[in-house]
Amino acid sequence: MAETTETVPTTATDTTATDAAAPTTPGHVDTDAPEPRATSNRSTTPGSDAFRDYIASGWAERTETLPPAREQARFAARRRRRLSEAFPGKRLVIPSGAPKQRSNDTDYPYRAHSAFSYLTAWASDAEPGTFLVLEPSAAGHDATLYFRERAGRDSDEFYANPEIGEFWIGPRPSLAQVASDLALATRGIAEFEAVDFDESTIVLREADPALPAGAGDAADEELARVLSELRLVKDSYEIAQMREAVAATARGFDDVIADFARSSQHARGERLVEGVFNTRARLDGNAVGYDTIAASGPHACILHWTRNDGPVTPGDLILLDAGVELDSLYTADITRTLPVNGRFTEVQRRVHETVREAADAAFAIVRPGIRFREIHQAAMAVIARRTAEWGLLPVTAEEALEVDNQQHRRYMVHGTSHHLGIDVHDCAKARREMYLDGVLEPGMVFTIEPGLYFQPDDLTVPEELRGIGVRIEDDILVTDDGAENLSIGIPRTADDIEAWYARLNPEVS
Repeated sequence: MAETTETVPTTATDTTATDAAAPTTPGHVDTDAPEPRATSNRSTTPGSDAFRDYIASGWAERTETLPPAREQARFAARRRRRLSEAFPGKRLVIPSGAPKQRSNDTDYPYRAHSAFSYLTAWASDAEPGTFLVLEPSAAGHDATLYFRERAGRDSDEFYANPEIGEFWIGPRPSLAQVASDLALATRGIAEFEAVDFDESTIVLREADPALPAGAGDAADEELARVLSELRLVKDSYEIAQMREAVAATARGFDDVIADFARSSQHARGERLVEGVFNTRARLDGNAVGYDTIAASGPHACILHWTRNDGPVTPGDLILLDAGVELDSLYTADITRTLPVNGRFTEVQRRVHETVREAADAAFAIVRPGIRFREIHQAAMAVIARRTAEWGLLPVTAEEALEVDNQQHRRYMVHGTSHHLGIDVHDCAKARREMYLDGVLEPGMVFTIEPGLYFQPDDLTVPEELRGIGVRIEDDILVTDDGAENLSIGIPRTADDIEAWYARLNPEVS
């Protein structure tokens, strides 16, 4: 299909971009603004004309500086062109999404929908309730960003709306600033009402289910699928962000190990581990990319243990599955299983090194041209062989690996790999033939994360193994002739982990 282009003006198209907005009278209420939730019982905002006149006056004039286009804007433009080629003649609407209510009038920290950020480059600083519209044109599609522009200081919204008012949440950027920053045409949110949701309009429905129906469910699902599949191969900007996310995550793991003396003295030490890592995520990035798993002792056998309310006991292992999400929203996803007191027991070491053997076997086969599912098969061959050697299986390793058997999966029920990027489980709506049965290409990024989990009450394993859970997870980049382990710098052998602990806790070693 012929390459398409889009018009990318760097100035706003709406004259309400600055405080010299469309004139309002003191006390004017912006009827387009969302109604604040549950504030009437505690609101004491003055409502007199004298107050309104006074608060609307006496402000220093703002001088607006237009930023240069951010680095990722040109990458986002290329992604929009690729999406345009897949939907000729169709109007595409990609919302950023609304804030998610946590309780009453309190929201969760806002994060724009990943596909919206992927296509606009507006990430941790994105405004809620924004819409990217790709309008069909002779050049393919013209892209416009609709969002709630800055309110004038003579509107009630400025001081009286705790959800969007500047007094409450700080100033919003102007249309002109965003247009320059993202190299995208911008319009005020009121103009979004003119967008036609006819049978040619396809919506990323997951991001805003309340939008009017357009082409229908099948077309909406196709858009979500195509957006997932576009993200299977990362561009150079994304790969650089993944490297930075891994580096920040490595620093977070260092912080956790250096704090083991404190966390191991608290009845809810897992919470301290989680908090220490989350501090690093907020210092070096936007947040954590997913809820941190700080699973100590038998909690490590619970695959998604995120309550993190147990003790961190010397002599136990702690499974730490954590990743820093950068301001670009790209995240790492790393797991290491660490001895709380800095030394593996013989049994712990045996389990740990078996899991590492499985991870190494999976990594060894990664190269362009193999199928994604082969990675899992390589890891499972090791898990089956070792659990059979330890006498845990009722059949041989070869028999266990048969499709109709799989007894070894009792001790590792999850998959070995998932794609990684702007979502921790990236590209989730891609077709099976593009994902699980897909062929690896240079630029793909995914995890390799085998594990062994021996539940505390599992009578099929000897008592010495019960309550031990181990997972090792690394982030892998497919290269032109093989693969690179992006997280290889985070110690992963038993010997190297013990040396890592000793380096960060010299008073203990």
